[in-house]
Amino acid sequence: MLYYNAEKIERGEASFLGGRNTLLGTNETFDMRLAEETFAPYLAANRRTKQVTFHVSLNPSPEDRLTDGMLREIAREYMERMGYGAQPYFVFKHSDIAREHIHIVSLRVDADGRKLPHDFEARRSMEILRDMEGKYGLHPAVNVAARPDLKSLRKVDYMSSDIKRQLSSVVRMLLHSYHCATAAELRTLLSLFNVSLEEQQATIRGHSYTGVVYRATTDEGIHAGIPIRASDIGRDVGYDALQRYYERSAATIRSSGQSDYLRDAVRWSLQHADTEEEFVRQMERQQVTAVLRHTPAGRIYAVTYIDHTEGIVVEGAQLGRDCSAYMLERHFNAPQPSERQFERTGLTLNGLINACTEEEFEQRQRRKRKKRKRRKS
Repeated sequence: MLYYNAEKIERGEASFLGGRNTLLGTNETFDMRLAEETFAPYLAANRRTKQVTFHVSLNPSPEDRLTDGMLREIAREYMERMGYGAQPYFVFKHSDIAREHIHIVSLRVDADGRKLPHDFEARRSMEILRDMEGKYGLHPAVNVAARPDLKSLRKVDYMSSDIKRQLSSVVRMLLHSYHCATAAELRTLLSLFNVSLEEQQATIRGHSYTGVVYRATTDEGIHAGIPIRASDIGRDVGYDALQRYYERSAATIRSSGQSDYLRDAVRWSLQHADTEEEFVRQMERQQVTAVLRHTPAGRIYAVTYIDHTEGIVVEGAQLGRDCSAYMLERHFNAPQPSERQFERTGLTLNGLINACTEEEFEQRQRRKRKKRKRRKS
């Protein structure tokens, strides 16, 4: 996250507002070496905690014109009330979009190696920010949340000459900000920023290896530009690192109860939407992106929910049958006669519709009919 913000400063898209409890002191220029040295003793004191980074983006309303001094004070009070006031942290102001906003980077472990509590951190953050809006006379900001504002992270531009740098920035930002328990969920998240992820097998001197390749895509998801191997970006985005990331993400989502809010948001939106388009809009109002995938015939066969408040990415079926692609298809499109026939015979379509296209589904049904005929004969 420090590198991400340092790159923004180099491109003239951000400025350094300072930090607290760091080796930089009153230095007004960000120094990456001193920043790393500031964090080093804390990381050495606790090597067990996997999620060590605390990163938040605070996004005032465009109607508010805040000086750098006011932004520093808001950052200081926010960190105090969140329980991170004694931690080393750095504050950056981003100006690459119309709404200026700040990013704060800190650690979740203290100087003694103890992990700081972060239960329901996103909800506490929202409560604190709403209270601070009233205290400072600020306009309510719809997109204020304990997540980086997606608008501050640009899609990869395959026409640009710095593809590697763009891919590095986007992939690292998303891996630090969101939890994805599977490669499919991470691919969905990356696709929002015109990035694809592919796993490739190779055999070297008789040993099999699995590697990861990232590529830029068009808005339609078509590969564009040259592929970039993860090894050319860094180990932290390679295959082994991703496997550990999936495991941590799955454990975090299971243990934290973060999916409870998301499940309620889906159910509420379904009750208040008669069309797919309205459902997607209702979800967006709750800071959730619903990615629906369709067969060539227009049927919904998969859905992924990206909760930007909690920072989790979850397949619909994982939240429960009532949040699955099958139920969305049933809700928005009346079942066809063939579907009713399958239901009368006791077959379940939920898993099949989520896993395959309509053509693959029909092929499976034909194979099942042939097996039944053979058993009867």
